[in-house]
Amino acid sequence: MERQSRPLVLDPAGGDIHAEAAELRRRGAATQVELPGGVVAWAVTERDALRRLLADPRVSKDPYRHWPAWINGEIPQDWPLQLWVAVRNMFTAYGDEHRRLRSLVSKAFTVRSTAALRPQVEQITTGLLDRLAALPPDRRTDLREEFAYPLPIEVICRLFGIPEEARPELRTVVDGVFNTSATAEEAAANVQRLYAILTELVAAKRSAPGDDLASALIAARDEDGSRLEENEMVDTLILLISAGHETTVNLLDHAITALLTHPDQLALVRTGRASWDDVIDETLRWQPPVANLPLRYAVEDVEVGGVTIPKGEAILAGYAAVGRDPALHGADADRFDVRRPNKEHLSFGHGVHYCLGAPLARMEAEIALPALFDRFPDLALAVPPGELRPVASFISNGHRTLPVNLHKAARG
Repeated sequence: MERQSRPLVLDPAGGDIHAEAAELRRRGAATQVELPGGVVAWAVTERDALRRLLADPRVSKDPYRHWPAWINGEIPQDWPLQLWVAVRNMFTAYGDEHRRLRSLVSKAFTVRSTAALRPQVEQITTGLLDRLAALPPDRRTDLREEFAYPLPIEVICRLFGIPEEARPELRTVVDGVFNTSATAEEAAANVQRLYAILTELVAAKRSAPGDDLASALIAARDEDGSRLEENEMVDTLILLISAGHETTVNLLDHAITALLTHPDQLALVRTGRASWDDVIDETLRWQPPVANLPLRYAVEDVEVGGVTIPKGEAILAGYAAVGRDPALHGADADRFDVRRPNKEHLSFGHGVHYCLGAPLARMEAEIALPALFDRFPDLALAVPPGELRPVASFISNGHRTLPVNLHKAARG
């Protein structure tokens, strides 16, 4: 394996995530990268290596216990990615503390409660498609803005009982969480506003509980009677609301884009030779909604692909690199192929931190995608694929806009 003397500096704006991922794979299963703010971490980019690491008890997500650079104050308080490690919820917890927090959240986020949302997801989808159908037939439409985004945000807002008047600003600040090209000042201001909004929401739910997940989380008790502390409650809402919609937006965005740029693959689905599940899994492999996920920490020295990650050093999960790992998916790993025999991916994570919201995200895609393509059989990109621009993030993997023509252009 080729050794690199200097860490690869990741593009904070995520200008070409897959070219960067290919370079990371070339450097080996684990290689050092430089994150915004000059923070160095180990990117793990080989599928088997990352899968083992995600399930390894010698790897933590708690910076307060296992990241000396954080504990010793070497990471500045205005670090642009500060929120990703500073929150106190199950995303950053380890061991017994993680089990406690996940147990409390799981009690309110069950398979039954997710399945019960299906009629609402169908209703929201139909409403959005009706609104699109009412637009002038020759109008260019941003399908990310008008469909991929409002569906999951409406689902998550209903799930948590977020008032209508709070939703526009909440969307803005959640977008800011994933904007890794923001300045330290912009990131700090965004975090401050996010906490203010969700603290107000928790206070409102405590005084007037409703039939929603936020109220259920406030009421949840563990077997020993423990509950979410106030800061844990707000931080848990940050996790569930942000992760609960951003990833689904990107999944819908990329699935739609993939089918519109690969008409042969869309034909396979329309003729029944491939399923919508095939589309979803291949999209998750080919374009993971989260390209790189910060951060984990070595509790002790951990060997990854012949490289030792020293105790206390930070680790970045390279999902975009893993999804196109030629060692698993062959020489055509960069190709979108809904009939690929092995569509295995790690886009929802693995091990104890596997995404609780994965069934909900899949259900939304299972409903939304066939409904969209059935309603608009002539759906087409309105710009060349090369003109689509990525969101300004090395974490979130999606497009800034998705311009389409809903109907076939009329002939003059």
